[in-house]
Amino acid sequence: MTGTPLRVGLIGYGLAGSVFHAPLIAATDDLVLDTVVTANPEREEQARAEFPDVRVAATPEELFERADELDLIVIASPNKTHVPLATTALKAGLPVVVDKPIAGTAAEARELAALADERGVLLSVFQNRRWDNDFLTLKKLIEDGGLGDVWRFESRFERWRPQLKGGWRESGDPAEIGGLLYDLGSHVVDQALVLFGPVTEVYAEAVVRRDGAETDDDTFIALTHASGVRSHLYVSATTAQLGPRFRVLGSRAGFVKYGLDPQEAALRDGARPGTDTPWGTEESELWGRLGAGESPVTGGGTAVETLPGDYPAYYAAVAAAVRGTGPNPVTALEAAEALDVLEAARRSALDKVTVTL
Repeated sequence: MTGTPLRVGLIGYGLAGSVFHAPLIAATDDLVLDTVVTANPEREEQARAEFPDVRVAATPEELFERADELDLIVIASPNKTHVPLATTALKAGLPVVVDKPIAGTAAEARELAALADERGVLLSVFQNRRWDNDFLTLKKLIEDGGLGDVWRFESRFERWRPQLKGGWRESGDPAEIGGLLYDLGSHVVDQALVLFGPVTEVYAEAVVRRDGAETDDDTFIALTHASGVRSHLYVSATTAQLGPRFRVLGSRAGFVKYGLDPQEAALRDGARPGTDTPWGTEESELWGRLGAGESPVTGGGTAVETLPGDYPAYYAAVAAAVRGTGPNPVTALEAAEALDVLEAARRSALDKVTVTL
């Protein structure tokens, strides 16, 4: 296969498939989007318009019938399908990327990891927020010692969506694996684990606030890391005034950053990595501030230039991992550790207790 791009089959062409995966796959030199799986005529038309050479399959079964024509399967379908589809792909000997959350439970994630090891193929999880511009900037600040010893990490992924949108993400059926705890919570928990390591205690509050809502839409998670860092994580669809994306307090200084990474908005608007440059950057007025003793709102601290966000780096790393020339960028076992935390958070919120891991 050397010299020939890896052929990718993408299952699902909703928000995840059309906005994130397809454009990032197409922007990766060593990948080509071969087939999109969708039974929705409008989505099929959209896929053909955006990628004229793409083939379309109506069902995953149709795709797997010609597994020998593909080099990588990407699963961007609803959460409840992740485990069965990944299992089928792995048993067919195909490397797999699964959108987060990889599964509904940590046990299922570990079973998939074991199957991938048994078959000797890649299983990776799409945790794109590891390549957000603000997260990359914070990670470097911590590594460079600009904050000293980090004591408290506050992370917010908040939205103001007072009206329900409908769909499986807002379903109360446990089989759908919906709700913000598993949706946005998968991001903020993963980021906390990457920065500060394993968790020993979990406390959570999960609330259903909107009329007609069936699952959590306003959730708070408090983590105690083995390192001693305390993480306070907020995910909400009901936040009328958005807080800082990050507020990180250390022994030497604190860092406060407002606003979301611009890559999702750019992808939604049709911008594409490699053709629309610069990619993942933001204006200087959005840079976070580093300082001590005064609020950044009143001018305290010093502006810290935000590093460019880099979602394309994920699929470049996946291609290298499939080739055997680089590591898996996000392993299923890492995803299982995050699911351990999410499951504990669900138990904590339900039973109103702190859960020890």
